[in-house]
Amino acid sequence: MAKKLTVAVLMGGRSSEHEVSLKTGGEILKHLDKGKYNGIPIVLDKDEELIWEKIKTPSPDLVFIALHGKWGEDGTIQGLLELAGIPYTGSGVLASALAMDKIRSMDLFQFHGFSVPEYISFTEHEFKDKLSDITRAIEQSLGLPCVVKPSDGGSSVGVSIVQEMKDLPVALATAFEFGETVVIQQFIRGEEATCGVLDLPAQAGTSVGPQALPPVHIVPLSQETAIISSSMNFFSYEAKYMPGGSDEIVPSDFEPEVIAELEQIALKAHDILGCSGYSRTDMMIRESDGEIFVLETNTLPGLTEASLFPKESKAAGISFPQLLDIIIQNALKKLSA
Repeated sequence: MAKKLTVAVLMGGRSSEHEVSLKTGGEILKHLDKGKYNGIPIVLDKDEELIWEKIKTPSPDLVFIALHGKWGEDGTIQGLLELAGIPYTGSGVLASALAMDKIRSMDLFQFHGFSVPEYISFTEHEFKDKLSDITRAIEQSLGLPCVVKPSDGGSSVGVSIVQEMKDLPVALATAFEFGETVVIQQFIRGEEATCGVLDLPAQAGTSVGPQALPPVHIVPLSQETAIISSSMNFFSYEAKYMPGGSDEIVPSDFEPEVIAELEQIALKAHDILGCSGYSRTDMMIRESDGEIFVLETNTLPGLTEASLFPKESKAAGISFPQLLDIIIQNALKKLSA
């Protein structure tokens, strides 16, 4: 009998997505194949300082990163594990850092021909010095409504939809609570979609490498969870993680040609950023003409009970334990490559 691998599931952490991370970590531990893996939880407090001590103590064969947000998805913990020579799940340092930085990833996507929402970005200090320029840019270029968000956040934490200029100060204050730089984006009215990518192992009739999973059509179900009216859908934190907060249609009900385009964009985004293991790209399909806009790519998609990536995998015929096994095997191969 093959020796079980010790898999340390790293969760919690300092970011605003601490609670989501704990849920992801709990689901991973619950569904790991007990015949193959000995799962060990490593829970980092919000003010954790002894991160390396906690990681090295169980001498794991692999670290399953269930962290979200800063210090988890931005290449920081990946760099630590690289230096230690410990295999870890998900993308490497550079891809993680690029994807987490919404400004640089949008610039990169635009360079490669993707449509991205028009935007401006600034620090809190710049905002105070350039308030009139920023206000003018919103009124003349971006228009209202507009989206205000931290440049390096996730799970829609700190994100607001500004419908009137009088609401801008509160939205900016909220965003600056979660990041040093804020992005204001043009609001794309239309349907929200997301598409996961999973590096699949070689099997009969399939090729090795990234494969698109069935896209999801996301429909926030109420004004409370969507924050704004049903005509201006927004996949908020509440819509993502509250039971019944949104209707996630997978396989989606989009036309076949739209599904094919969503899949191709997700695969290309995965490749452009240099992602590995798995990723998920969020997009908007503009109501007026069907043009697809890329919002962001997540290098460590949530794996909670309510998360999209496991639902996409299930629609592709991959159970949750199988999904975790594929992610782990990809991580082990990446180290030996």
